[in-house]
Amino acid sequence: MDNYRFILSGGGTGGHIYPAVAIANELKSRYPDAEFLFVGAKDRMEMEKVPKAGYKIEGLWISGLQRQLTLKNLMFPFKLISSLIKAGDIVNKFKPDVVIGTGGFASGPLLQRASSKGVPCVLQEQNSYAGITNKLLAKKAKKICVAYDNMEQFFPADKIVKTGNPVRGDLVAMNVSKEDALSFFELDVHKPTLLVLGGSLGARRVNQLIEKELDFFKQLGIQLIWQCGKLYFEEYKKYNSETVKVFDFVNKMDFAYTAADIVISRAGAGSVSELCIVGKPVIYIPSPNVAEDHQTKNAQALEAENAALLIREKDLDADFEMEFEVLFKNETKQKELSKNSKNMAMPNATITIVDEIEKLLKK
Repeated sequence: MDNYRFILSGGGTGGHIYPAVAIANELKSRYPDAEFLFVGAKDRMEMEKVPKAGYKIEGLWISGLQRQLTLKNLMFPFKLISSLIKAGDIVNKFKPDVVIGTGGFASGPLLQRASSKGVPCVLQEQNSYAGITNKLLAKKAKKICVAYDNMEQFFPADKIVKTGNPVRGDLVAMNVSKEDALSFFELDVHKPTLLVLGGSLGARRVNQLIEKELDFFKQLGIQLIWQCGKLYFEEYKKYNSETVKVFDFVNKMDFAYTAADIVISRAGAGSVSELCIVGKPVIYIPSPNVAEDHQTKNAQALEAENAALLIREKDLDADFEMEFEVLFKNETKQKELSKNSKNMAMPNATITIVDEIEKLLKK
């Protein structure tokens, strides 16, 4: 039987959407006649990204709880009830064989309704610190695919499978030469290169740091590939020069990673998984403005294995120049970080996750 039916739900950020699409693509390659439906939150980026990837999506009227008492919070019970009703209708109509949740608000109501109707559910948790939606759903899930050790503190141990996080296929292959990568960005093949990643929308504090340190990098003879994010591109494009290349978004990430000698990045789960596979020395500057401070915890998990450096936003002014210069001038340390981060990489994550889904289909 090839005409299985799958519902995938996750969204709010690229970190939840990308894994869901990667899992769907792998399932589709194994079951070309299968039917797929994505379920997201009505006004979030998945409503645009998922159709671009070639899949149908339905939106629920749902959002997260805010930390303060706001109008949005007062609406939450109504949104939740509305979403549970719509999610129930979707499950009844589509009749999925398996439902896969990758985190984010919309996956809550959908997996809750699916599991209550006896549909087997698989959770994929990208972070080293589990999100609230997945923690609530864990009891009903059949399998929970994780990317870090010690996840028993959040989930039942007998359901956990360590698979890693899905990453883009072109990164696993990385077939570009360093010369080609640097000439693609019109940079000097003899100069050390720093890659700066602030996430798809950008990171204000990271961009402010880079702007402030441009002279410092120049003194060290470093050239930059700076992805400042689409929210900040207008503000920073004036720094474009022979040695500084400013982008709102870098489409050819395999080229960017190959060109880089050192990387500065946020510590979202997707970025961390990619950077481990790429195996470059990384300084993580986690965003402090995310749920449960999970980016700091992702970066700490690497720091504990001597696989990356971590500088918190509040310490940037005091520590950044010294820590960066020490790493830049110490090739042994760079190699150590590269080797240890590669050891933590799990390049076959998507295949392993889909193997787990197949086991449920066979049951």
